[in-house]
Amino acid sequence: MASGGLTTSEYISHHLTNLRVGEGFWTLHLDTLIVSGALGLLLFGAMAYAARRASSAVPGPWQNFVEMALSLVDSQVRDTFHARSELVTPLAITIFCWVFVMNAMDLIPVDFLPLAASAAGVHNLKVVPTTDPNLTFGMSISVFFMMIWYNLKYKGIGGFLHEVLTVPFGPWFAPVNLLFRVIEDLAKPVSLALRLFGNMYAGEMVFILIALLGVWQLPLALPWALFHILIITLQAFIFMMLSVVYMSMASEHH
Repeated sequence: MASGGLTTSEYISHHLTNLRVGEGFWTLHLDTLIVSGALGLLLFGAMAYAARRASSAVPGPWQNFVEMALSLVDSQVRDTFHARSELVTPLAITIFCWVFVMNAMDLIPVDFLPLAASAAGVHNLKVVPTTDPNLTFGMSISVFFMMIWYNLKYKGIGGFLHEVLTVPFGPWFAPVNLLFRVIEDLAKPVSLALRLFGNMYAGEMVFILIALLGVWQLPLALPWALFHILIITLQAFIFMMLSVVYMSMASEHH
């Protein structure tokens, strides 16, 4: 028997079930929306606070941390994105920081927030938004539409169509070129979303399985949590860098 009188399968299912409202296509995962929105407001509100109180004298620890994160992301964007755009760097900073804090919710003990929610009458709560494919696909589809916009912005409609129909085999193989381009462009948001979702979902499953071990939780959960810090950071960085790479490819002329 698992925690709270649930069987093992019921315990796992309980922790992997979203708080939902609506039916069918219009079903909303309220826990994903609330947690991701709250984390975004707290994080970027704190960063805006640091920006307003920034000093050229001796900076505080929070200002140091924000400046370090911004400098890291900015240098990566400058090395990857070679066109002129005032949007890519802020977008990359937003993606990295927001995905990181959403991933970091995985480090909270798996029973802590669900038990608190149950005491308030909420019986299902997934606290890691990036374990919800709806969120990861929403972000990757947004990147996909921006990629299309950058293609049109830097190449124009004619240049974009010329590239789609002539690369890589030349104008005589336009249908084949178009088919390859559609597959390539659709694969980008799919792989972007599934990579983040799959890694975070697997990490959450490991924490849930460790929680089922009773007294053996601590010696196993602590090493996994320390290792997982690397995973959550790496997944945020990969999502950010691939987004920047896709927009860089969209802005280049062939």
